[in-house]
Amino acid sequence: MGKSPKGMFAARKLQLKRKKLRWSKIDYKRRMLRLDIKSDPLEGAPMARGIVLEKVGRESKQPNSAIRKCVRTQLIKNGKVITAFLPGDGALNCVDEHDEVIVEGIGGSKGGALGDIPGIRWKVSTVNGVSLKELVLGKKEKPLR
Repeated sequence: MGKSPKGMFAARKLQLKRKKLRWSKIDYKRRMLRLDIKSDPLEGAPMARGIVLEKVGRESKQPNSAIRKCVRTQLIKNGKVITAFLPGDGALNCVDEHDEVIVEGIGGSKGGALGDIPGIRWKVSTVNGVSLKELVLGKKEKPLR
């Protein structure tokens, strides 16, 4: 399109032009086509239940050197498998295979990874209906199933 229209009766033309040109902005396009929700294993939900398949360790990015404890989890609602981080000192001992966990976003920008763990976008908040934080601190016991 050429120059912007100016003057008294230009409002509709300006509106339509803005509407058309917004599609060149990548964030707008992804939001309108719902691409992030379609590709999201949680399907746009803030949390999801899953079953622990295995415990895994992930190496942290430079300049840190550590093995971050994570679990491979199969989501109940759609069967997709994701890797979720276990926050807290000794949290790995509170989680066993076949436990039911609730995962939530880890809080990185635009729903991405946070800190020095590459490619991990979720964290475990609850194990078998009990808060993981309270299990780690020893305030509560995990129920025997």
